[in-house]
Amino acid sequence: MTAAPPPVPDRYTVVLRPGPPGVQDAKGHAAVLRTARVEATGATGVSGYPCFEGEGVQAEIDPESRAVEAVTVDGEELPYGWIAQLADDDPRPPRT
Repeated sequence: MTAAPPPVPDRYTVVLRPGPPGVQDAKGHAAVLRTARVEATGATGVSGYPCFEGEGVQAEIDPESRAVEAVTVDGEELPYGWIAQLADDDPRPPRT
């Protein structure tokens, strides 16, 4: 008998940052270029993960690892050097 997959949250906050994780702004804060609250669409993307969209951002998100597997911003690919992550305070699916 296989375990059921963990539930997928209804929404996440996608954080767009410049460069690799750990880049900081002039005040020593983690640099953030844009945030977007995305909601589940009920569809599955080409990556095989659930689709989310909102505030001009479309993303496919692995709910288990919390990795943003595919993302577009205002209908375009993520600008060169930008990375997409989930906000740390977003709900995490329960571990079984």
